[in-house]
Amino acid sequence: MAKPFILEWVITENDHGKTTRQYLQERGISKTSLTDIKLHGGNILIDGIHVTVRHVLKKGEQLTVIFPVEEPSQTLLPEKIPLHIVYEDDYVLVINKPAFMNTIPSREHPTGSLVNAVMGYYKEIGLTAAPHIITRLDRNTSGLVLVAKYRHIHHILSKQQQEKQVKREYEAFVEGIVAENNGMIEAPIGRKQDSIIERTVTDGGQYACTHFQVVERYKQITHVRLMPETGRTHQIRVHMAHIGHPLVGDDLYGGSQIFLNRQALHCRRIHFLHPVMEKTMEFSVPLPRDMEKLLEISADDPGH
Repeated sequence: MAKPFILEWVITENDHGKTTRQYLQERGISKTSLTDIKLHGGNILIDGIHVTVRHVLKKGEQLTVIFPVEEPSQTLLPEKIPLHIVYEDDYVLVINKPAFMNTIPSREHPTGSLVNAVMGYYKEIGLTAAPHIITRLDRNTSGLVLVAKYRHIHHILSKQQQEKQVKREYEAFVEGIVAENNGMIEAPIGRKQDSIIERTVTDGGQYACTHFQVVERYKQITHVRLMPETGRTHQIRVHMAHIGHPLVGDDLYGGSQIFLNRQALHCRRIHFLHPVMEKTMEFSVPLPRDMEKLLEISADDPGH
């Protein structure tokens, strides 16, 4: 039998006298989730006894919320694909995604995605849940991806994203010598006319902001650290190309593939507030081998 997702709290003096509905909404449980709990086999208990959301809480009571079991989409096929899990608990996964792997299945790549791999992992450990991707990466970008195990956790982390509390730091190699030691690129991004894939800087696009910092300059390329403030599709790739420094290997946006056969972009660090424990979580991973190799080659041929 599938194990449901459960959250529990002991009511403190500060919350004495609140309704259960008010208390749960303060903890990020949406009206939609409360309706879902009521209609689809969930439950709300006080000291093990069913109550409605109108129940008035008393100090010392134990409140338990049992969420309905999530049935993953039939179209999501579990696949046995190795995963580099950096962190896991009952609520989230942080995974180091390799390049050349879709985050989610697509028409061109219906299998072999990170989601397929996570589904395979869930099957292996006996977890009935759906992977909820919080921070998606392009197919050829490597690095950290945050995954929520349940819909409610997805809701909380998505809200954090909207409030810019989920922060990511990338490392990249770009073509040419970036003159400034650090800077900010503010340029709106939209879909390029007559293309379903390519994005471009355009006045009619959505606001986009990327901060950058030079790590090291070499003869032909610059090693940079990038902190996107917004999360537009291809944002870093478009912004760096816009200032005349396309990513090494990014042939879609004018980068050469002489040194690397994919964009030299890696999500190295991720920072977020844990959705249940409410503590700051931060994880980092080193550069993958292909980018390390590029770094070694460049270091042997320094610029200035």
